[in-house]
Amino acid sequence: MASFNRVVLLGNVTRDPELRYIANGTAVTEIGLAVNDRRKTASGEWVDETTFVDVTLWGRTAEIAGEYVTKGSPLMIEGRLKLDTWEKDGKKNSKLRVVGERMVLLGSKGEGPRGGGQGQARPQRASQGRGTPAAEDDFSQSEPDYHGGQSAGGVAADDDIPF
Repeated sequence: MASFNRVVLLGNVTRDPELRYIANGTAVTEIGLAVNDRRKTASGEWVDETTFVDVTLWGRTAEIAGEYVTKGSPLMIEGRLKLDTWEKDGKKNSKLRVVGERMVLLGSKGEGPRGGGQGQARPQRASQGRGTPAAEDDFSQSEPDYHGGQSAGGVAADDDIPF
């Protein structure tokens, strides 16, 4: 049976990224993304619903997020779902999150909080090592690269959006 695991999210960052490096020197950062959905109820009333999603970024993408992304920044993330499971105090826990493989910085050039009003630098596509933690806050292992040494993801500027 075939399977397909792809996620595309567009939302606002809920907290400033905290860039860390694992033992082998690979950059990793966790960000929260708030994704809004608006729908009409049976009575015709519009209801806004916000979903909060945890996203893990690796490699150069994580470094760029640490440099250019702040709380409130609009982002598009493309990646895959990953279920983490761990046991704590005899209780099994699990958490569904997104492993971001591609990040697009949205908004105008001048909106960058670290751009000093001179316009935000536009990062080029960055290769990204792929990997995920085996358990929450355990970044000692990373997944192998399934793309023959080349990353499928990275960072794209606004000009790369096809619509």
